[in-house]
Amino acid sequence: MPCLALVLALISPRLALVAVWLLSDILSRSFESWLLPLIGFFVLPWTTLAYAIMWDVGTHAVTGFEWFIVVLAFLADLGAYGGTARGRD
Repeated sequence: MPCLALVLALISPRLALVAVWLLSDILSRSFESWLLPLIGFFVLPWTTLAYAIMWDVGTHAVTGFEWFIVVLAFLADLGAYGGTARGRD
């Protein structure tokens, strides 16, 4: 499943989130409610996907270096929003 999520994430993080949601229970285990992944799907898809995968990879908690990966995903989400604003000028 992680390899499929990675390939789909390279195409589209939202597509990868849908695949992870349909084919596994990582999202339901890593988040306590369904609301946070739903908001993350629309607002911060890279961050939501990275948090769910980092939560599942280790000790079922995001600690240490795993937070670095989540922060990189957050910066990728911010870059995607910044890039669209820059392209309009």
